[in-house]
Amino acid sequence: MTPLVEFPELVKHYAPYFADIFSEEAFVEFERYISGLIVSENKTVEGINRLFVNESRNQSSLNRLLTRSPYQVSEINQARLNLLADLKGTRMKPKGVLGIDDTLLTHFGHHFAGIACLYDHTSGTYEWAHNLVTLHYSDDETDYPVLFQLWRPAELEKIETGLIAAGIKIKASKQELKTTAPAKWRQYLLNLWRRHANKPEVAALYDSKLQMAKAFLVQWQKMRDKLDLPVTFDSWYTQPDFCHYLDQTLHMSYVGTLKDSAKIVLKTGEEDVKSFADRLKQEHLTAVKTGGSPIFKPVTISYKGTKEHYFSYCATHRIQTFGKQRLVINFDQADLSDNPVFYISNRLRWQAQGITRIRRHRWPVEVYHEEGKAEGLDQYQLRDLTAIERHVALVAVVYSLLRAAHHDTVFQDRLQRELKLNLEGSAASWRRATQAQAFWALLLFVSLRLSQGHSLDAIAAPMVRAIYGG
Repeated sequence: MTPLVEFPELVKHYAPYFADIFSEEAFVEFERYISGLIVSENKTVEGINRLFVNESRNQSSLNRLLTRSPYQVSEINQARLNLLADLKGTRMKPKGVLGIDDTLLTHFGHHFAGIACLYDHTSGTYEWAHNLVTLHYSDDETDYPVLFQLWRPAELEKIETGLIAAGIKIKASKQELKTTAPAKWRQYLLNLWRRHANKPEVAALYDSKLQMAKAFLVQWQKMRDKLDLPVTFDSWYTQPDFCHYLDQTLHMSYVGTLKDSAKIVLKTGEEDVKSFADRLKQEHLTAVKTGGSPIFKPVTISYKGTKEHYFSYCATHRIQTFGKQRLVINFDQADLSDNPVFYISNRLRWQAQGITRIRRHRWPVEVYHEEGKAEGLDQYQLRDLTAIERHVALVAVVYSLLRAAHHDTVFQDRLQRELKLNLEGSAASWRRATQAQAFWALLLFVSLRLSQGHSLDAIAAPMVRAIYGG
């Protein structure tokens, strides 16, 4: 960890975009907080506060930034998007793609507002965590979060009362589950809620991740009505209700990953898409061997400046509960020896190349969640949900500043001259560059103080305390 003697150049350069949101005092704390998120290894309020060695500020000032300062997360987010829109490289483009995904922000213990015991698909275990849902923008030049929100666990009493008020009958036989099997009671209520969520008064009882994703896209359309961008998502979000909503209500193009257990409706009957792909594979291999026409055609896409090659089947089929969809089945290997992946789209004339390219742009949202954790996305020690949401928004600011720096030639040239480094384009690279610049500023500070007659012990003492935490 490098103790800070001034705000990093990255922060000084971009912070003015956010100045109107805060009071004069809160703006300084904003600069301190985002500086700490970039430079400090300890991204808690306490760790960030002790990072600054050349001033004496109380930790409570940083706490107030997250808990009591009179600003909205939406204000920060809009200022962040305005900054990105001002730079050609980060400005949203017609060939951009929107991706939807969520991630667990895991914590030990459950003494956090809104935390829940959630299943982690990566580890295969249940963890105490918040769940962050994100709508992410990506094109071949850049990517960054657009909208995000913490999912809140369902309030079962609220749902039960609301369902009854809406005239929906709850089976008497299920009531005993409240005490005998709480997990089954929860599942029963949520299933009942889902079946009747077409009623506005029922839908309002609980924001599922799918409801949040719908709300994001409604908001997106209000924000960017001149940009008609497709949206892509993984198999969890590829659910009939969600897809129908995108197609029929929002009139948006989508590409979703289809589970291999999904049923395709053929003239011969229903068949899961995995079996269908296996059958096509055998027909393809036979055709190739006998000089016939291959079923899986080579497809090349450009992703982030790199050519990628696939072997694809693309046709319109009826998928059970989804209706008519454009189905793409992709293999990575020419001999089809790897496992296939399945994509569907509501655009029935699209070809495999375009559908594959769009789906490829879902990956950056996962990268953001991982990179965001490097900026402290899951490193808070905050109990209050509002404070946690503000922390998440400030992490998004940091990620976006690192993205902006790569496309800001004025700032880039200045920092390259100072550091004498060839700076790369990744967020991680720009984070390291900012840390290097902070170290350079520290060296200049030490040199200046020595030239002014200060002893090395006097100069070093507050830095040692900052590193040690004393």
